[in-house]
Amino acid sequence: MDFDFSAILLGLTVLFGVVWGLDRLLLYRRRKARLDAAGAEYRDPVPVDWARSLFPVVFVVLLLRSFVAEPFRIPSGSMMPTLDVGDFILVNKFAYGLRLPAFNTKFLDLGEPKRGDVVVFRFPGYLCRDASGKLTRVGGDENGPPRLGPGDRCPADALPVQSQNWIKRVIGLPGDTIEVRDSQIVINGKAVPSDELGPYVGNPQRAEDAELLYYGASIWTEHLPGADGKTVNHLVARMPARMSTNAIPNELVPSKVPQGCYLVMGDDRENSLDSRWWGCLPEKNLAGKAFLIWFSWRGLHTGFVDWKRIGTLIH
Repeated sequence: MDFDFSAILLGLTVLFGVVWGLDRLLLYRRRKARLDAAGAEYRDPVPVDWARSLFPVVFVVLLLRSFVAEPFRIPSGSMMPTLDVGDFILVNKFAYGLRLPAFNTKFLDLGEPKRGDVVVFRFPGYLCRDASGKLTRVGGDENGPPRLGPGDRCPADALPVQSQNWIKRVIGLPGDTIEVRDSQIVINGKAVPSDELGPYVGNPQRAEDAELLYYGASIWTEHLPGADGKTVNHLVARMPARMSTNAIPNELVPSKVPQGCYLVMGDDRENSLDSRWWGCLPEKNLAGKAFLIWFSWRGLHTGFVDWKRIGTLIH
C-alpha cells in the first residue's frame, strides 16, 4: 500500500485553491468589466472554471480521508484470517488524534492505541546496526529486509520506506515487558491464552489459502489482555511447519517496549514481517485504527465477491 493518495489530494487542493483564489483577487474584476462593456456573456476561463468546480469537492474528500475515515485495500495475507487479501477496509483517522494530511504530524491528541487494536501505519523501515554499532532504521518492504553487505549489518545508503502503509495488531504497549517464542506470547509475565478451533479451511485455487493449506495451518482464538480488564478475542493462524520466527527479545528488539513505541504482529503468525523482524512501531507513524470491511474481492476465478465479509467489524 505505497500509493500516497493523501499527498496527491493535498497537492490538488492547494493547486485548485491557488488558481481560483488568485484569479478572484487579481483578474476576475478586470475580465468581467471588459466583457460587460462588450456586452458579452461572462464565463470563467477553462482552467479557472475547473479549479472553481473541483476545489470544494477535492477539499471535502481530503478532510474526510484525513480526519474521519480512509479506505485501504489489504494486499497481503499477513493478517489472515482476520483480514484477507482483497478486503477493502475503513480506518478511523481520529482514534489516535488528528494528523496533518500527507505529513502525518499530530496536532490534536485524542487517544493512544490499546492492546489488540488493528492499526494502519507508515512502515518505519528496518531497525539494524551500522558499522559503529549504532541502531538506525533502514529501508525494506514486505518482500523482506534489505540485503546486507559482507561483514556489515546495516547498509549505509539505505533509507526508510516512509510512504508504505502497513497493517498489524498491537501486542505490546509502551512499558510492557514482552516475550515471544514462536506463537506463544508472554505479556508482563503472563502467558496469553489461546484455544485451537481446528484446521484452516480455504480455497486451494487462491495462493494465500494454498500456502496455509500446504503447511497444515490451524486456526486459534487468542485472548489478548486489553484495556480496563477486558479481553480482546481474535483469530490467528499458526503454521509452525512453514518457518521459525524471530523471538522477542532479540538483538534489535528489547523485551521492554520503549516509550513512544508499540510492538505489532500479524495474525498470520508465521507469515508476517512485523516487530519481531524490524523493531517497534514509533507512535508518530500511526495512521489510524481499522474498524470495518466494506468490500471484499476474491478475484475473477476464485469467487468474485465475498459477500459474507462485507460489513464485518474488525476486532
